[in-house]
Amino acid sequence: MIRSILLLASFGAAAGAAAQPQPRVGMVSDPCEGSVVAVPDTVRAHFYALVTMPQTRTPPPPELAVYRLASAEARKSDWPDLCRYHADNERLRAGPKSERRVVFIGDSITELWVLGDPDLFSKGIVNRGIGGQTSPQILLRFQADVVALQPAIVHILAGTNDIAGNTGPTSTDQYKDNIKAMVSLAKSNGIEVILGSIPPAAHFPWKPDLKPVPQIAALNDWLRSYAEAEKLEFIDYHAVLTTRDGATNDGFSFDGVHPNRRGYRLMTRAVRRSLPAEAGSSLRNAPVP
Repeated sequence: MIRSILLLASFGAAAGAAAQPQPRVGMVSDPCEGSVVAVPDTVRAHFYALVTMPQTRTPPPPELAVYRLASAEARKSDWPDLCRYHADNERLRAGPKSERRVVFIGDSITELWVLGDPDLFSKGIVNRGIGGQTSPQILLRFQADVVALQPAIVHILAGTNDIAGNTGPTSTDQYKDNIKAMVSLAKSNGIEVILGSIPPAAHFPWKPDLKPVPQIAALNDWLRSYAEAEKLEFIDYHAVLTTRDGATNDGFSFDGVHPNRRGYRLMTRAVRRSLPAEAGSSLRNAPVP
């Protein structure tokens, strides 16, 4: 899945290697120190255009390829991407607790939600999505990116990249175990869980040989049943965005997998009843353009 615009990796590390200090090894006080830099503005603008203006396709900027290579290199020493939100988490933990009511955690479908409906992520709702991630990666950062922030609610949306095999071969049982582990962590810390269905997709642009429709349907059936058994809130984003054949409605996505602004507005409508009345923005009730 897209290693999307908000992912802060070591872009430009190769060019600045000579100026970097000697690599640190073993256990250190801050493993994230000096490892996170800003995303190039051209990359940020490219993904903003994809989400907000899907009818206007522009070629990716040259910096995107360099950025993705640097991101892959960074994952060698930080596979779950614990450093991605480390600084943001520290700032939130130092601030008023009232500003940390809901955490959305997931992959790029969650991460890009900031572009599709930016005003949702305000008034206590924070985004902890990372593009390309599978459920084991999300589980590994659940303590740092969710539990440590002491939210009242966590919104979990994961599975697209597990089906795609982004981090290698996996199984439905492994995916289910990871979801169960996240729910267990949340419950044991007094955090309510909103579980989102896997959004529809007839194909994955980065794995064109896969036909994910039946796997998505099967996992969503399990997610619904599991949520009911565990008394969790379940949000069926698949039903909101899909066509009859299990694909994503073209009007709600820019690539058949990731929602565009219209798709995200529909997702916001679907989840708003499960959020605190004071959380997010009044735009959650705005008409879908």
